[in-house]
Amino acid sequence: MAKVTYSAGIDHVSGALSKPSKNGQHSCEKMLLATHRVAATTNPNCNRIYLREKPKRSTPVTENEMSARSRFQSVSAAVRTRMKNLSTLTADQAAFEAQKNLANGKTTFKAYLWKVCGEAYDAQH
Repeated sequence: MAKVTYSAGIDHVSGALSKPSKNGQHSCEKMLLATHRVAATTNPNCNRIYLREKPKRSTPVTENEMSARSRFQSVSAAVRTRMKNLSTLTADQAAFEAQKNLANGKTTFKAYLWKVCGEAYDAQH
């Protein structure tokens, strides 16, 4: 078993050290994950490193997934456009402030716009 001696100031390493790439990007094909156990034991070797391969999809994309992706793409574009539209910005901000402290109100302006644009998308489709 290999032993690792850390440099001064580094006690342990924990978390994803490298992640698999998305399509078209250059990176590693496997995820390197390190864990550090903090339980009180007599064993001083508390670090473990795991390799995890990039998951491969085993099922085809369903119709529901395609419609959800399409909805997300359309609503996202509508939110971006609406945030830059100066003619509706003040009215949207006033409506956001009016609903912010209600029981089911959205607490951020972007979340409010996602709700409004999502409801508009659902009404059209």
